[in-house]
Amino acid sequence: MTRSLAERKRQLVRDELTESALRLLAFQGYEQTTVDQIVAAAGVSRRTFFRYFRSKEDVIIEFLSDLGDKLRGALAARPAAEPPMMALRRALDVFTETYAEHEDKSLRLATITLTTPALLARYLERQAQWRAEATAVLVERAGADADELTAALVAAVGFGAFDVALTAWVRAKGAARLPDIIGDAFDRLPATVS
Repeated sequence: MTRSLAERKRQLVRDELTESALRLLAFQGYEQTTVDQIVAAAGVSRRTFFRYFRSKEDVIIEFLSDLGDKLRGALAARPAAEPPMMALRRALDVFTETYAEHEDKSLRLATITLTTPALLARYLERQAQWRAEATAVLVERAGADADELTAALVAAVGFGAFDVALTAWVRAKGAARLPDIIGDAFDRLPATVS
């Protein structure tokens, strides 16, 4: 489906607002960044900002939503014969690939998200949605052999390993690469859940 010129322009404005906001939030901090600074950096009005986002918090949460959509697609695209935990592990590369594009900024945003109570709550809420979606995809992948409880456990354990790795990366201030920490966390999972 081809998007209209107006839709493409709206997406460009949204992308510019998102990029400006994430950059400022990452390098100035959550509390120190104002909507006025974001709109100045993006070259738009406050009114335009509020046409796309309700708050600066929503910029981060909607960015995470986009990653969640990519994660769901990546998991659905994994080879059917691949064990469920490995499929989820590889699908989570969506996050590490995005982080790797701008590692310093990503580390700062992850730090803000994990240390700002309002953002952490929204992140955990979003992650519960991702787990539910991953469970549904894992059930669908299993076909006739589907076991929803097993799929839900795989999703919960996989996201738990991801959370432990992300927290370790933030605490270590990026001293090790995030993909390496995630790989290590998944390698430590007992074989019974892998």
